[in-house]
Amino acid sequence: MPPLPDLWTWITIPAIGGVIGWVTNWLAVKMIFRPVKRIRILGVPVQGLVPRRQQELAKAIGRVVGNHLVEHKDVVRSLNKLDFEGVLNSVLEKGLAPKIQELRSLPLIGGFLTEDRVADIRKSIVQSVMNHKDAVLDEVEKGLAKGLDVPRLVETKVAAFPVLKLETLILEVASRELRAIEWLGGFLGVLIGGLQVVFLWQRG
Repeated sequence: MPPLPDLWTWITIPAIGGVIGWVTNWLAVKMIFRPVKRIRILGVPVQGLVPRRQQELAKAIGRVVGNHLVEHKDVVRSLNKLDFEGVLNSVLEKGLAPKIQELRSLPLIGGFLTEDRVADIRKSIVQSVMNHKDAVLDEVEKGLAKGLDVPRLVETKVAAFPVLKLETLILEVASRELRAIEWLGGFLGVLIGGLQVVFLWQRG
């Protein structure tokens, strides 16, 4: 049986392995975002994963969000939760007020358009729309289906999003997990270094 390696061997080789493992994983995490712009190292082009593939990522995220997460029906369903009647009243009040003031300046019509009559007309319009609310929302959904391209909208937004801001957002959420990946590399490096010492001892 060969003699046991000295203490420095048990310390040095696992320590070197731990440093290499930690640095390797730290570098891998950093290269998710950095470098933002393509550079050359020894003639080899290097760029972070997200900056290099941002357009493809944007397209994939847009496809997932538009086709699976946010549909036109979801938008209409959200509209259905609004105070539809209150919104209509507000819109009509703001939209009709200038015209009502204009009509009141006319000799004959002005006397007819009292505050009570205007309120009744507005109430009648709102009630009429509310009685056909489902039909109105159906038309809104059809309009959204024709005019609102959710996948394309999301793709455009993500593609134009600054990489550094995206990095900040992800680090706010996942900094603990990314740090754990770095330390895991160090731990595995120490473990592999220790196994190397045992292997060399067995062979010696």
